[in-house]
Amino acid sequence: MNSVRDLLEVLTLQKENDYYLGISETVGSNNVFGGQVLAQSLNAAFQTIKNRKLHSLHSYFLERGDLNIPIKYYVDEIRDGGSFSTRRVTAKQNDTTIFILAASFHKNEKGYDHFMAYENEVKQPEDLLSWSQLYKKYSFLMPQKLKSFLQVERPIEFKPTETPKLVFKKGLPPKFDLWFKLKGEIPELSIQLKQQILTYISDYNLLRAALNPHLHKTKFINTMTASLDHAMWFYRDFDFNDWLLYSIESPSASNARGMTRGHIYTRDGILIASVAQEGLIRPIEKK
Repeated sequence: MNSVRDLLEVLTLQKENDYYLGISETVGSNNVFGGQVLAQSLNAAFQTIKNRKLHSLHSYFLERGDLNIPIKYYVDEIRDGGSFSTRRVTAKQNDTTIFILAASFHKNEKGYDHFMAYENEVKQPEDLLSWSQLYKKYSFLMPQKLKSFLQVERPIEFKPTETPKLVFKKGLPPKFDLWFKLKGEIPELSIQLKQQILTYISDYNLLRAALNPHLHKTKFINTMTASLDHAMWFYRDFDFNDWLLYSIESPSASNARGMTRGHIYTRDGILIASVAQEGLIRPIEKK
């Protein structure tokens, strides 16, 4: 999957009786990528919504998804009010529920407007190395699991703002920033499709912030990681034709769980979305 059109094919579900059917693509792991399930759930929900935009979602990952089994998405139309609509989506493989999501949609309204801009100095994406460039330059230093992850073709280009330090240095602060952008030709996208794609991308990189302070205690290959829940809030429209900045931090890690949160900005520092996720970060004891 190396183009935006390929990504849209994966995220667009087919209606089948009382559910919507989705297929999976690998992003370099043995299980279904959480961002894919999030975005496909939204695609199913959006197929029951007219003329409203997503403003928030809250979800739980219950089981690891099998890449080889189609996913069925069941949508409950909880409420359609004068301004807001609420949907609940349940994702199943065979008879097992692997994921649940609640999402709220809002009509366009005039109101107050303010935001806290991103004010830190950060290198511009044109001056940074992408994941693929980092792989080509430093693969000889990388563990096999990381190399396998970076070798996968993606329709998204990521550029950490502090490279190569963020890839190799041990004992880093629990926060980092990275730029991202869709690759290649970008078709005309509705705000609803842009929100689905942004949700897909938002699940990349989050748990890395929770692991950063502990890199001197463990290795990439001997920590079990998995998203446990995911929440997101959408504030403003945006343009995928330019780079967006993802600023991620982890305020706490304890009891084999890491809490992470992120804010997504335009190049001009305008806040467009916020993300929160708790994930499993379980050290695997050496035998």
